[in-house]
Amino acid sequence: MSKYKANESPMCCCVDVGTVIDNSDCAVDFSHLYSTKTEAEEALSYLTNKARTAESEPCSITSKIIKTENGYELHANFDFSCQAEAMIFQLSTR
Repeated sequence: MSKYKANESPMCCCVDVGTVIDNSDCAVDFSHLYSTKTEAEEALSYLTNKARTAESEPCSITSKIIKTENGYELHANFDFSCQAEAMIFQLSTR
């Protein structure tokens, strides 16, 4: 159960945007296993371009590619200046 209660209007099925986007979740963590290092690097490049498109202020991006016995695991963190940008980024990568 959410710690926030949506403020619904009795006249319509509306919710105050402030109860949905409260700027508390500005980071997006990404992790995926790829067959090759090149695929992992290409995915990171794609995600970085998507983040740069969504940002209004520079997005802090940290990443690492780890060789495993099953392939190459990409771990990336995208830290945006606001939650709306994080949501735009997430939606743009689907």
